[in-house]
Amino acid sequence: MSEYSHKQLQEEKVFKDPVHRYIHVRDQVIWDLIKTKEFQRLRRIKQLGTLYLAFHSAEHSRFNHSLGVYEIVRRMIDNFEEYPEWNKDDKLLALTAALLHDLGHGPFSHSFEDIFHTDHEEFTKKIILGSTEVNEVLSRVSQDFPEQVAAVINKTHPNKLVISMISSQIDADRMDYLQRDSYYTGVSYGNFDMERILRVMRPSKNEVLIKESGMHAVEDYLMSRYQMYWQVYFHPVSRGGEVLLNLILRRAKHLHQSSYNFKQAPTYFIPFFNENVTVEDYLRLDEMVVNFYLQEWIREDDEILSDLASRFVNRDLFKYLPFDGSIITISELNDLYRRAGLDPNYYVFSDSYSDLPYDYDRPGQKTNRQPIHLLRSNGDIREISSQSAIINSITGLHRLGSRLYYPKEKILAIEDLSVKAEIINLLNELD
Repeated sequence: MSEYSHKQLQEEKVFKDPVHRYIHVRDQVIWDLIKTKEFQRLRRIKQLGTLYLAFHSAEHSRFNHSLGVYEIVRRMIDNFEEYPEWNKDDKLLALTAALLHDLGHGPFSHSFEDIFHTDHEEFTKKIILGSTEVNEVLSRVSQDFPEQVAAVINKTHPNKLVISMISSQIDADRMDYLQRDSYYTGVSYGNFDMERILRVMRPSKNEVLIKESGMHAVEDYLMSRYQMYWQVYFHPVSRGGEVLLNLILRRAKHLHQSSYNFKQAPTYFIPFFNENVTVEDYLRLDEMVVNFYLQEWIREDDEILSDLASRFVNRDLFKYLPFDGSIITISELNDLYRRAGLDPNYYVFSDSYSDLPYDYDRPGQKTNRQPIHLLRSNGDIREISSQSAIINSITGLHRLGSRLYYPKEKILAIEDLSVKAEIINLLNELD
């Protein structure tokens, strides 16, 4: 490690934060990373994508969240330093990985990835290892430091303890986004006693352990996560916004591949349409750029793209119904839509979602999830669901949901009365 890795700021920098009150920066490396253009880009990426359509104040950014995850890891380290299991040489690795863990998120991340087959984790790695300002800062620490940071974020680094601090079933990432998203959406579901959890965390060779006396705080945390997913993240209006965005990007991609002559050439999207995206292409496209094109596409001659873009920009979302995902129902609707002159590729959408609140690998059941372990007073380690009836009740609980989205006013405007009646009857059967 270079002298730079140990360099401290002459005066501590402090960010005011509504969740953690203050975020403290003492290391020159962290301060230099925050100032890079790749990290500053996260100011232009919303943390919750389209959720602002349902919760009007959910406008916070990946920048806010990344600083929050860094602050939680910084506090973890302050608590760990009194224990011999913590290696003080791992401090900078943990702090930088926490700060940069979401660096590769794109605009409206999940909708974007579904259409253009991008992977934010892969782009996080490419940004860290590529010809970027972030890479230049990390390389000043040591030649292999960028690879080490990328490996922690990709969960391939041999240091399992540092990985678990940032990515596990009770990590700094989840502890920040639950509280932050709860604050900005104006709900209380994501509140839990983080102070207590931080106090009962203990470092070990391969993971963060929880003192047995802190089990009830972890129960509260896991139930908060469960409630946030079903009351907030899966909100039907937010999902409806994602549906529209998905359809818009799908239509724009189809038009480009069909040699359609756009009034406003979608220059920034072309690498994504062609699925040949460089790191530079990826970093240029943020939500400000996407929203510009959405506004422009309202004026396009293509009626479908114009209609869908107008709906998204002006929050004229599709209606929705509970749906069992029946292929037969979708097939019938597709046929009726075609008879009515509506394109089923863009005016009916089945949206499915699911969550697994807590689980872990057991014999004969592979989940790729590491358990939360309790540290008992006698030194024994126990998986938490074996000690908690509450957590045991949700362990392996894979809850599913599905909705059907459709434009009600277009169906009511169908001129063929018999076809309109058949579609309405079919939709009424779902309600």
